[in-house]
Amino acid sequence: MKVDHGSPPQVAPHAVSRLRTFRIARSTVPFMARGGPRGERCAGCRLRPSHCLCALRPTQATHAGVCLLLADTEPLKPSNTGWLVADVVADTFAFSWERTDVDPNLLTLLADPQWEPHIVFPGEYAPAERVVHSVGSPAPAAKGASLKRPLFVLLDGTWSEARKMFRKSPYLDHFLVLSLQPEKLSRYRLRRSTRSDHFCTAEVAAMCLELGGDIQAAQTLEAYLDLFTHHYLQAKQQLPPHIDSPAWQRWRALKA
Repeated sequence: MKVDHGSPPQVAPHAVSRLRTFRIARSTVPFMARGGPRGERCAGCRLRPSHCLCALRPTQATHAGVCLLLADTEPLKPSNTGWLVADVVADTFAFSWERTDVDPNLLTLLADPQWEPHIVFPGEYAPAERVVHSVGSPAPAAKGASLKRPLFVLLDGTWSEARKMFRKSPYLDHFLVLSLQPEKLSRYRLRRSTRSDHFCTAEVAAMCLELGGDIQAAQTLEAYLDLFTHHYLQAKQQLPPHIDSPAWQRWRALKA
């Protein structure tokens, strides 16, 4: 069965969408996406208008927030899944990462007393005293659990870019490092990784939301990622999306 979307609805731009607009405005040459569907794209979801998902954008209020630090070209990539995080999590913030120039709005966010920032990164790259494996638990040297809202800081880029961002961002050095211990493999199919234990940004965000107690938002983000992947790959192959696909079945089951 084919999906009839009609005319793509208008959706308000979120943090990643606004960052993409800013990044395009300061570009001297157009960004040419590789490997994705060709032709016109919907401004709201980056898919072909015939495969648009804007009508299903499932924005939710959450206890936790997400702060995305994006490598230079990430906002321009149609396969970037930080965009999906911003679709789902109402309190999503997005900033471009530059080694020598820190956005003052990022520093203001990190210093906001309502948030407790957690840098999400493998614990093997940080001193043991900074590493935690759960949210709401203090670091080994700390006293008492924090009542602040968790703010998950995700380094959005290739693995080499993420490592560089982690090493060369001294303003992040005094925050906790949340080291995830996933019990499943990545299902992400839009880009290849040389390591089987790597996850895309949306998958990492879903795991963080689950740790923070935002179970419904975590499940919604995982299902929305599956749906986006199905539509993206169908458009790439010039095939219509199918409502009987596993992604659509999961989406309907979740909404039911």
